[in-house]
Amino acid sequence: MAQLKTEEMILNMGPHHPSTHGVLRLILRLDGEIVRDLEPVIGYLHRGTEKLAEDLNYTQIIPYTDRMDYLAAMLSNYNLVHCVETALGLEIPERAEYIRIIVMELQRIASHLVSWGTYLLDLGATTPFLIAFKDRETILDFFNELSGARLTYNYMRVGGVKWDVPTGWIEKVTEFVQYMKKELDGYHQLATGNEIFLQRTVNVGVYSAEMATDYGLTGVMARCAGVDWDLRRDEPYSIYDRFEFDVPVSNDGDCFSRYMLRLLEIEQSLRILEQALEQFPKEGDILAKVPRVIRPPAGECYTRIESSKGELGTYIYSEGRDKPYRLKFRRPSFCNLQILRDISIGESIANVVAILASTDIVLGEVDA
Repeated sequence: MAQLKTEEMILNMGPHHPSTHGVLRLILRLDGEIVRDLEPVIGYLHRGTEKLAEDLNYTQIIPYTDRMDYLAAMLSNYNLVHCVETALGLEIPERAEYIRIIVMELQRIASHLVSWGTYLLDLGATTPFLIAFKDRETILDFFNELSGARLTYNYMRVGGVKWDVPTGWIEKVTEFVQYMKKELDGYHQLATGNEIFLQRTVNVGVYSAEMATDYGLTGVMARCAGVDWDLRRDEPYSIYDRFEFDVPVSNDGDCFSRYMLRLLEIEQSLRILEQALEQFPKEGDILAKVPRVIRPPAGECYTRIESSKGELGTYIYSEGRDKPYRLKFRRPSFCNLQILRDISIGESIANVVAILASTDIVLGEVDA
C-alpha cells in the first residue's frame, strides 16, 4: 500500500492579516497544519523615533511617545517625562502626581480591555469585542475631556501635566470605577468558563519562568510563568508606594493564564483608582517650576515603569543641551515578541493565532 508523503510549505501570515495585530509578518514553515518553524519579520511600521529625538527638545519628543504603544499612550508619555524629571531632580506637585496615577491606571484598564476583546475576537467570539470597546469608550471620553484627544494625548509634561481635571471629572471617574468592578463579573461569565475557549487556551503556548527570564519577558508575559515582579511594587515610582494592591501571578505559563492575569490586573487597577480618587487633593499645582528651556545635566539617566505590556524604560544620554545626544526606549512589546518562535513550533496554525494574541503586542512599540 502506498504511503502518503507530505511536503513542507512556506506560508506568509501578514503583514496585512486580521490575526497579526498590525503590520507584523510571520513566515511559517508548515508540515500540514503543524508549524515546524516560525520567523517574525518586523520593520514595516518603523518610525525612527529614537533618532528623530536627537533633533527635538524634550517637550517636542512627548507626542512621539503617543505613537509607540498607542493603546497606552498615557503610560508612554509618563515614561519619557519621568526620566527627564529624574535627571533634573525635580519634585512633582502632589496634585499632579495623583492625576498621573489616575490616568495611568485608567489607561492600563483600557489597554487590557482591548487585549481581552481582540483576543476573543481572534478565537471567533464577536460579542466580547463589542462589550470591551463599549467600556473602553468611557475611558476615552474621560481622556478626551482631560486632554482634548482620544488616542494620542500629549498630556504629560516635564514637571507635571498639561491641564487640570475639569469640574466633576473626579466624580465621574469614581462612578465608572464602581461600575467596572461589577462589570468584570459579566466578563468572566461570558467567556472565562467557555468550554471551547478553554480548549483553545489551556496548555497552549506554554513556557517556564526560566525561559521568561532568558528572553527578558516582563509584565503579564513574565508573571504568567511565575516571575513575581512588578515595578509599581518592587521599585515604586511616582506615589505608588501610597497604595495597597496585589500583583497577580500564575505558574502555568499558558495562553489562559495570560488571559486571566490581565483581567485580574484590571481588578487591581480599580483598587488603586479607588484609593487615589479618595485621597485626591482638593487643590494644588499641576506643574512644578521648570526652567523655560529644559537642559538635563550632562551624563546618563535610565528609568523604567510598569506599562500595560511590561517594563517600559527610557535611557537618555545628555550633553547638557536642550536636546538629547542619545535616546533609547526599552520597549516591552519588542522584547516579549522574541519568545514567539520557540513556543509556536509544534503547534497548529490555529494555535499560533491564539499564542500571538496572548502576547498582547502593539506594533507601534515593536517598530518605534
